[in-house]
Amino acid sequence: MRQRFMRVMIFFDLPVLTKSDRKEYSKFHRFLLEDGFVMMQKSVYSKIVLNGHASKIVTDRVRRHKPPDGKIQILTITEKQFQGIEYILGEPQNEVVDSQTRLVVL
Repeated sequence: MRQRFMRVMIFFDLPVLTKSDRKEYSKFHRFLLEDGFVMMQKSVYSKIVLNGHASKIVTDRVRRHKPPDGKIQILTITEKQFQGIEYILGEPQNEVVDSQTRLVVL
């Protein structure tokens, strides 16, 4: 069986006006990092997954951990599409290795 690696990308804009808002923002940010997401930009995170089924599991987890307010968007693309990202300004992050070689298949 051929594996089709995919990327789950999370885009979010959460309110940070009150102390409660900032607490919810921090809680969601921590969840993403603990769940294996890598920050691409301030409110853009991605995670590599094995296939479409694993993608659904990840998106369901994000839905369960969403804060009460704000906007969160999820986009799932193939690894080949993700590798086609064009950098117009800035460089790819080289400090964090986030590739298929780090993926553990159980």
